[in-house]
Amino acid sequence: MKRVRVAVVGAGVVGFSTAVCIAEALPSCSVTLIAEKFSPDTTSDGAAGILYPGTFPDIPLERQRHWFKDSFDHLLAIAQSEHAPEAGVMLSSGWQIFKEVPANKKPHFSECMFGFRFMTDEELKRFPDHKFGQAFTTVKCECSSYLPWLEKRFRRAGGQVEKRKVNSLQELSSSYDLIVNCSGLGSKTLVDDGDVYPVRGQVLKVEAPWLQHFIRDGDGKTYIYPGIHSVTIGGTRQQDDWRLNVDPGDTKGILERCGRLEPSLSKAKVLSKWVGLRPGRKNPRVEREVVQLQGRRVPVVHNYGHGGWGVTLAWGTARDALGLVRQCLHDMPLQAKL
Repeated sequence: MKRVRVAVVGAGVVGFSTAVCIAEALPSCSVTLIAEKFSPDTTSDGAAGILYPGTFPDIPLERQRHWFKDSFDHLLAIAQSEHAPEAGVMLSSGWQIFKEVPANKKPHFSECMFGFRFMTDEELKRFPDHKFGQAFTTVKCECSSYLPWLEKRFRRAGGQVEKRKVNSLQELSSSYDLIVNCSGLGSKTLVDDGDVYPVRGQVLKVEAPWLQHFIRDGDGKTYIYPGIHSVTIGGTRQQDDWRLNVDPGDTKGILERCGRLEPSLSKAKVLSKWVGLRPGRKNPRVEREVVQLQGRRVPVVHNYGHGGWGVTLAWGTARDALGLVRQCLHDMPLQAKL
């Protein structure tokens, strides 16, 4: 029996997670991951990688919960295994603080976090501009280590990797029976999705080994995330901004805002500055369709548009995408499988 040829487009955290899920679960498939850029040059590489989900307006909350819980459980298992240092996954404890008390003090994902509680008045004293806070332990996943680790795991499962730019799905139609699109912001042109837009993010990596706890402002724009080798501080969320150059004004703003929350950062050495474009979309697109490509009907599974929550939701949406691939295989005419 001929193996079903599957192409996964995109080598960020969503692409590699999806490719690994398919290669490990479906040995009847021959999986090739195709991308123009690989780690350390993907958008995922610059992500702080703290597991903390946003909420999407048009996706059932239960489905969003599943995405987060699947991702959390997957990365927690790695953090508690011998693979943790190589995979770049660790537990991270800290505080999220709010200038105004949020309408929802206990968000849906709080049951996944360890030790979720409200901050005491004593703890809040160090943040005089903030009225409310939450303390919890989550997982942090550093993609500059995690992506190469996932690639190794993918190759072990028989997956193949090809470095090239895919300009259209037509290019893949003669060589593959099924296409999985994890091209992030690239989906704007690859599948002509006008709902995808860039969200420019700028962060700094600093040397501050004395910092052990994260601090995240509830607005999501100011954060300090200690990691394995450095501390990531940020950031920006600039919609429809395609600039990839480092903006000195943003750098100054990040240092000032983070310095107000953690004065000791004035003693930290800046190691690097990074800019990336997150694949913004009102809701991530995790669905399947059949596309007419060069006279053939080819099943396509989409998994993109995670915005700033790619690391947080990658494994959960990859599991969903795997389910959609299974449905496609089930619906394929017999001759495609022979």
